[in-house]
Amino acid sequence: MRGCCFPVTFDRSPRGSFRLVRTSSFELSKRGGRRESQKGPLVVCFGEMMMNLVPTVEGVSLAEALAYKKSPAGATANVAVGISRLGCSAAFIGKASVFHYGSVSLIKEPCKSAHLAAMNVAKMSGSILSYAPNIALPLWPSPEAARESIMGIWNYADIIKVSEEEIRFLTEGDDPYDDKVIMKKLYHCNLKLLLVTEGAQGCRFYTKDFKGKVSGFEVEAVDTTGAGDSFTSGFLSIVAAHKQIYKDERRLREALDFANACGAVTVTGRGAIPSLPSKDAVLRILFSYG
Repeated sequence: MRGCCFPVTFDRSPRGSFRLVRTSSFELSKRGGRRESQKGPLVVCFGEMMMNLVPTVEGVSLAEALAYKKSPAGATANVAVGISRLGCSAAFIGKASVFHYGSVSLIKEPCKSAHLAAMNVAKMSGSILSYAPNIALPLWPSPEAARESIMGIWNYADIIKVSEEEIRFLTEGDDPYDDKVIMKKLYHCNLKLLLVTEGAQGCRFYTKDFKGKVSGFEVEAVDTTGAGDSFTSGFLSIVAAHKQIYKDERRLREALDFANACGAVTVTGRGAIPSLPSKDAVLRILFSYG
């Protein structure tokens, strides 16, 4: 599947560079019969869009399922839609406050070159680079090729989000709970924030000046597909308006609490994009936990 999630056109600015022009506003909610459009800083996501096949019956593999439904997905596409549903502006291409990307687009040319060029343009324009690698080993020629490519762009990112399993893979079996491993092998000198998601247990965060953990939410999980992407959506929807959040531990914890709630709501539904929550759904779970 090719193309952007949102209709966009490109217009040449007086300085000769291309900028994103949103051709229409995206209406998100109704309040008293009036629909509100997306506002605020733009988060751009660059990467893959794909289709998941989700069994209609719980507890069976795809091979065993008698029926399944098609569900749009793709890590960076999930994040873009998640941010949009939370009331912020999201797209795949353009000048951005935050430029978010994954790693599947590094597998083959010409996507890889386009990915690297887009990262460079975003960095040069002052965007925050947000990286959430997606291992997806069956898509790569070999585990070694995946590890090399994923780590090959590691030091360019300002924010990195990884899971425990991804840490084990990238460090070749090291303990994902060992802070020394995290700081020695994954935290680079230009990194502003490293996030480690732990599923229902919440997440850990690491900056140059402080580190900590934010607890998750207990919910009845139906399908964990897209939970990490929903977490990223929630966090970046806040980072877009607060680019220095990594310097304020209190505000960072609040943002990560919101991100954890996004992930929790997502696992209560089936499929990645269909289960990405609205802002109201996230606030409900936050208020229910006090």
